[in-house]
Amino acid sequence: MAISFPVIKPTSRAYSPGEYPQTEFRAQNGVTTVVRFGSRRVNSELSLGFDNISDSKAASILANYEQVNRVWDYVTFTNGNGSVGAGSLSGYIEESGGSGLRWRYSGPPTVSSIKPGICSVQCKFIGVLDPA
Repeated sequence: MAISFPVIKPTSRAYSPGEYPQTEFRAQNGVTTVVRFGSRRVNSELSLGFDNISDSKAASILANYEQVNRVWDYVTFTNGNGSVGAGSLSGYIEESGGSGLRWRYSGPPTVSSIKPGICSVQCKFIGVLDPA
């Protein structure tokens, strides 16, 4: 069962849809043969930035990181009412997950203090294929 990311609106995001797993064989005469190992992309990347948020919101992101990794689970992104925004990038990321991928933290969130009580947080996620 996936764990929901805290409902905090990011100030920046970057998304890379990943690539299809494949191997190219190139003969000496220049002929190239491609062997594709599936119909779903892998290694999608998602980076979310949260600038000038309260320490309590940053703490909820860190707590989510701990909760997800304690049981080695996935992260889902919702808009607060349990669903994702249809027709938006967040809707695409959640519904297709980069061709059905599930999201995991690719590393711990990075927290930068701006002033007392205010900080910025950067989170990076990677889309993984998992049949479970």
